[in-house]
Amino acid sequence: MNVCYRVDLSQAEREELTALLSGGKHAVRRLKRAQILLAADAGVSDEAIATSVGVGGSMVYRTKRRFVEGNLELALSEEERPDAARKLIGKEEALLIATACARPPEGRKRWTLNLLAGEMVKLTGHDDLSRETVRRRLAENELKPWQNHMWCIPQVDGAYVARMEDVLDLYAEEPDPKRSVVCFDESPTQLIGEVREPIPAEPGQPERYDCEYRRNGTANLFVFLDAHRSWRHVKVTDHRTARDFARCMLDLVDVHSPEADLTRVVMDNLSTHTAGAWYETFLAPEAHRGLQRLEFHYTPKHASWLNMVEIEIGVLRGQCLDRRIGEREPLVSEVDAWQRQRNASGARIKWMFTTERARNKMARAYPDTAKES
Repeated sequence: MNVCYRVDLSQAEREELTALLSGGKHAVRRLKRAQILLAADAGVSDEAIATSVGVGGSMVYRTKRRFVEGNLELALSEEERPDAARKLIGKEEALLIATACARPPEGRKRWTLNLLAGEMVKLTGHDDLSRETVRRRLAENELKPWQNHMWCIPQVDGAYVARMEDVLDLYAEEPDPKRSVVCFDESPTQLIGEVREPIPAEPGQPERYDCEYRRNGTANLFVFLDAHRSWRHVKVTDHRTARDFARCMLDLVDVHSPEADLTRVVMDNLSTHTAGAWYETFLAPEAHRGLQRLEFHYTPKHASWLNMVEIEIGVLRGQCLDRRIGEREPLVSEVDAWQRQRNASGARIKWMFTTERARNKMARAYPDTAKES
């Protein structure tokens, strides 16, 4: 017959348990035991505790017994299991971590728990190891070898820093209509048409569209964004050749910024983004005239995040293009409507990263002037 244990917590113990439940990273079973003790101290029955906390009655009984016969820490911690010796400890655990961080076996994309368990059997004296044992040791070291993240790792040298600070200084300037700063980039988009007409939404039923679709080619979006005022312009083209780029820049000079003496354009160093594209497209006098009113500022290689227009392209895709548009004409119409509404709303990109912040945050990445080149 089970003994009925009564839990009487002191004020200090109640505060400790409350603090444990209020925040921090703790094991789930430890948190459940804290809930059990607080509920038992309040006079809640064992059956009600088990139901509310979501545990079995035996766990409620053991937690109360370990508190009464021991202390608070004993009640919150796991009971010793003498028949289950811990595997993969010390050097073996270090060997598991090193193996998980190494290349997987030939013919396999990545390590799995089963692969690691089999490899550790080969490398250690264990007769067998379960995948759960491997999972627990990896979790304790916050290691998940089956996951990977794509990342662009640029080479930060003097040229990278020079271009970065040049762009950041442009963003930090006071607005000047005579010397505007315009960010530019291009973005391809697919023309995806419907095979069957979507079924409109109705109460209790979302819009439904067929999984089958029709590919109608691609279009290109040339996107301009003024860094200092609420203005953006999107031009839809069939291609993105050097001639398309030059014509787009001519529109910027003559149509969109006729009042500016000089327009500084921030863009990446794509092979078509050159002054030579003008001379390949226009007669020399026209090319020379347009280039006199433009000044190109290139972002560093692998640093498109420095181009403010990349944020605007994300907004364009999220608000307008995240759907099926199958023809060029509807695409032009929808994009024009989007840019008119956004320009009228006064929306701007609030750029917070400055040259000073770059020097503080990326200090270790800046070239070391003490080293000989």
